[in-house]
Amino acid sequence: MSRCIRSIVAVSLAAGVLLSCGSERVTQSQVADEQVGQPLTKLAATGHMTQAIVMATLRQDDAPVSDATIELSRSIAGQAPDYAWSGITDGNGQTRVEIMSPSVTGYYQARAIKDGDTIGSWSSIPINGGYEVTLDFPVGGKAQVMGSSAIDAPAPPTQFTVRIENISPPVFAYIASGIFAVPLGADSPGPLPPGQSYGFSFEAPPGAKVSFATMFVQSNDLFYAPDEDGIALWDDAGNRISGDVTDQVMLWDSGTEVNQPIGTGADQAPRQSGANTGAADEDNTVRIIMGDDIPAVDSVIRVTITPSEDSATGFSVQIENVWTGEQPQLLAPGVFVVHIGSAFLFSSGTPDRGEGLEALAEDGDPSGLAETVSANTGVVGILAPGVFALHQEAGVLFTSGTPDRGEGLEALAEDGNPSGLAGVLAGNDRVSASGIFAVPEGGDDSGPLLPSGAYVFSFSASAGDRLSFATMFVHSNDLFYAPDEEGIPLFGEDGSAIMGDITSMIQLWYAGTEINQPLGVGLDQAPRQSGPNTGAPDPDNTVRIANGDHIPAVDSIIRVTIIPGN
Repeated sequence: MSRCIRSIVAVSLAAGVLLSCGSERVTQSQVADEQVGQPLTKLAATGHMTQAIVMATLRQDDAPVSDATIELSRSIAGQAPDYAWSGITDGNGQTRVEIMSPSVTGYYQARAIKDGDTIGSWSSIPINGGYEVTLDFPVGGKAQVMGSSAIDAPAPPTQFTVRIENISPPVFAYIASGIFAVPLGADSPGPLPPGQSYGFSFEAPPGAKVSFATMFVQSNDLFYAPDEDGIALWDDAGNRISGDVTDQVMLWDSGTEVNQPIGTGADQAPRQSGANTGAADEDNTVRIIMGDDIPAVDSVIRVTITPSEDSATGFSVQIENVWTGEQPQLLAPGVFVVHIGSAFLFSSGTPDRGEGLEALAEDGDPSGLAETVSANTGVVGILAPGVFALHQEAGVLFTSGTPDRGEGLEALAEDGNPSGLAGVLAGNDRVSASGIFAVPEGGDDSGPLLPSGAYVFSFSASAGDRLSFATMFVHSNDLFYAPDEEGIPLFGEDGSAIMGDITSMIQLWYAGTEINQPLGVGLDQAPRQSGPNTGAPDPDNTVRIANGDHIPAVDSIIRVTIIPGN
C-alpha cells in the first residue's frame, strides 16, 4: 500500500491529475445501467479552478469511432448523472470537451452514444480544474489517463479606448464644379464660334445656385457671368427652374488689364504676342462693363437651363454663341460652380482675388481658376451615431456580397438610427459585448458628428476578440463606415494588443437597401428626406464596398485610433 501511495503522489505531481489504486478502480469497462453516484473511497484533491479540458479518444476494437457523442458528468453521491458536458468525435475518434463549473475538480462518469445507443460507459475518472487531461475510452475496456498539463491562466482582459474622429473639412465652397471647353459635337477643346454651344451638367440640391465665367475673346479682360450671387436653380415653391436665363448674365470687366477698342486691341488674345500682356487697368475692380462699342449681352450669348429627366436633382446648362454680326465674336472655355452662398468667383467692386479669373478673362485659360474651385468642391462629411461589437466569429454586422439581414443595419445606414441594430447585437450569442456611441466628445447629448468632432467609447477584450463598428456617412442614401466582416483583431499573434491609427482597416460600404443618389444632393438622403426610410430600393441589394470617382477617400473623412490600457 505504501508503494501505491508513493506512486500516486509521484504521478499526481508530474501529471497534474488524480489517480486511484487498491480496491477503487480508475475505470469501469463494461456497459452498465446508469447508476446513482456512490460515495468515493478516495476524494479528488481540492481545486479552485473553474475550467478543465478533456481531450478524449473513443476506440472500438482498436479502430476510431467517429460521429459518436462522449458525455461527461460529475460523480456526486446520491445524485443521478446529468452529463452536462459533451463533444462529438471526429474521423480520428477524437473530441475536445471543455468543462466549466464553479467546482471542477472531482471524479466523473462518462458514456459514449452512437446512433442513439449507448456503446460504452466509464466511471471514477479523476479530473482536476486548471488542467487539460487526455483520456482514452476503449469500448468494452478500461478508460486510461494518457497525460495531462496545466492550462495557462488566461490573461486579464485589456481595456481599449476607440476614438472615431471626423476629419472632413468644415466647409466646401462648392457642391460641384468643372470646366466647359469642348464645343458640343466637337472632339477637342477650343473657342466657341457663332452657332455653336458649350454644355455641362451637374446635380444640385434645393437652395443651390450656378455661376460660370467665359471670356469675351475680342477684349482685353472681359467675361460673361451671372452676378456674384449666381443663378438660383430652384424656385420658392421647391421646383427646378427651366428655360432661358440670359437676362441673368452680364458682361464683366475683371479690372486686370487696360481696355482697348473691342476687336482691334494689340493686347487682346487674338492679336497679343503672348499670354498676360497689356498694361494694368487703373480701375482694378471687377465691374459690369458698358459702352457704345460693347455689344448687347443677348446679341452674343444665350444661356438655357434644363432639368434632367433622369435625376430629380439634375440640371444641364447650354451656353450658345448667337452672334450674327460681321466681325466674328468668340467665347472661350470657362469654369462653372454650384454653390449655396454668394461671391465665390468674384466680388463686384473689389479687385480680382488672384485665383485664376485673370487668366480666364485675358487669355481664355480656365485651368488656374478650375484648379482653385476644384480644391474647394466636395461634400462635408458628417457621421451619425453608431454601434460597436466584440466578437470572435465573422459577420456579426453583415456579410459582404449578400443582402442586409433586416437586423437594423438599414436604419443605421439610411437614417443614422443605431437603436435597432444595437438591440439585436445585445441578444447575439456570438457577441461578447456591444454598445452605442452617440455623444460627440465634450457634449452632453447624442447627435451627429461634425468636422473636428469625435466619438469615443471603451470596452474590455481578451485574446481572440475582434472589434466591429458601423457609423453612417450622413450625406448619402445608405453608406456607412465599418471594418470588413471579419472585424479588427485586437491582439497580434504574439498576444500584444493592437494600438494606434487603424483607419486603413476601415471601408465605406453600401448597405444595398436604397438606390444611390449623388452625395450631398439626393432628396432621399437624411438631411433632405421627408421622413425616415424613404427612397427607392437599390437594384443591387448586396452589402458592398463603395467606390468610384464620386466617393471620398476614407481617410479624408474619418480617422480611427485605438489605445489599450487598463
